[in-house]
Amino acid sequence: MPARILIVDDALFMRKMLEDILKQEGYEVCGEAENGKEAVEKYKQLKPDVVTMDIVMPKMEEIDGIGAVREIIKLDPKAKVIIVSAMGQHALVVEAIQAGAKDFIVKPFQPLRVKEAIKRVLGE
Repeated sequence: MPARILIVDDALFMRKMLEDILKQEGYEVCGEAENGKEAVEKYKQLKPDVVTMDIVMPKMEEIDGIGAVREIIKLDPKAKVIIVSAMGQHALVVEAIQAGAKDFIVKPFQPLRVKEAIKRVLGE
């Protein structure tokens, strides 16, 4: 059974790009969210195997990407969250990893790197 993945990004075209890469690799995209608050809600509902979390999104009620990682890890300490960041966001990536994220991928997406990150966090 393919791994179920929740994609979190405030930009629709980024979600679509990631969805296309994941589907080509045979993964199931079980849901999408466009902000941190929605990401936490969808995580509770969908219980995905992996979450790809955009690190810089508009803050909704004070939950940004890193806040959402913290909330999801609180709900499920075994959660597998992969951070998505743009170039030059090194400090934020480090903070997200400290908050419990398992790996990170950089925009623009390289399909091979996305696949490697997913496989790694799933232990494949």
